[in-house]
Amino acid sequence: MTLQSRALCVHLLTATGAVFAMLAMLAAVQENWPIMFLWLVVAFAVDGIDGPLARKYDVKTNAPRFDGVLLDLIIDYLTYVFIPAFALFQSGLLPGWTGWLAIILITFASAMYFADCRMKTSDNSFHGFPGCWNMAVVVLFAVKPDFWVILALVAVLAVAMFLPLKFIHPVRTMRWRAVSLPVALAWTCFAGWAAWVEFHPQSWAIWGLVASSVYLLLAGIAQQLIPARDR
Repeated sequence: MTLQSRALCVHLLTATGAVFAMLAMLAAVQENWPIMFLWLVVAFAVDGIDGPLARKYDVKTNAPRFDGVLLDLIIDYLTYVFIPAFALFQSGLLPGWTGWLAIILITFASAMYFADCRMKTSDNSFHGFPGCWNMAVVVLFAVKPDFWVILALVAVLAVAMFLPLKFIHPVRTMRWRAVSLPVALAWTCFAGWAAWVEFHPQSWAIWGLVASSVYLLLAGIAQQLIPARDR
């Protein structure tokens, strides 16, 4: 297989995220939340793989007909924002007007963030909360806190998208990657496990999901507070 063919296959791999998004949406419409999250976890795994492959095979040079960044953003908005927001609204975790407010905040703020040209920092982290609502919502489904807690968390994260706070990219942020990448892999396993057991409250997957989510959420801010050692 030529280098050009391999680069094209990377685009095709990225595009499968759209299929997984549709399968997740069909499950969401039927209110089959465990199956919906399983498809979103599959899409999340693909999103973690296609980036390194795109850089390895230099898709911008070897398959320039398709814009991998644009393709990735389209699929990410579906799987990271749109479908999780719908699930949060439709599930009943946020009653009445609180559900409407949450989906307006999530979809509007995320649309602006995804178009932000300053989304990435110099160390390939994210400038502001990167709109990973799929990760937040799966934790909310697992823990099921009071609706006021959910609404407050949505509001805080929506505002955090535009604050000078750093959030790591587990693959591309080099600092602490030896810890961050395994934690991200563990999060993927815990999320799939939690969905598979239908978010049973006594499952160890819930604790692993919460712990790994806290690390991924706060690691970048911790890096801002803790100076890096000079090499």
